[in-house]
Amino acid sequence: MRAWRIAAIVLTGIGLGLCWNAASGRGFALGGNAFLKAGDQIVEIPAAEAKQRLEQGALVLDARGWEFYKMGHIPGSLNLPMEDFENAFQKLEPKLRGSFDIIVYCAGYGCEASHITVRQLKEKGVHAVILNEGWPAWQDAGYPTREGEQP
Repeated sequence: MRAWRIAAIVLTGIGLGLCWNAASGRGFALGGNAFLKAGDQIVEIPAAEAKQRLEQGALVLDARGWEFYKMGHIPGSLNLPMEDFENAFQKLEPKLRGSFDIIVYCAGYGCEASHITVRQLKEKGVHAVILNEGWPAWQDAGYPTREGEQP
């Protein structure tokens, strides 16, 4: 009977904790990205959808640094490095403002550069989505890549 009481107390505690988390407004977002602020509503798309959108004319942005971009990137993508966002944004602003479908990617697997870049774009009035798992997802799917400085 003792094990039953312990299990009941633990389950009641977990239930009350989850209720407080949901109702307090200060709880953790369960099932979401912990780096996203409430209201960010950042959309992540799989590599197959990103490829399809690229083929239909989407603008793809690489949020990694310039050296990583030169080592390999999605063909046609432009470099908008998170660490030099303001300068790069100024150079690309006309193209960004003229695009209605923008996809941002970074190094994937724990890299938050794409999320930060999308948030910065949103602050400037430019909507973009994220390639889920970024560069590794594109490579793992076997899609074409390009090396060098040219998009």
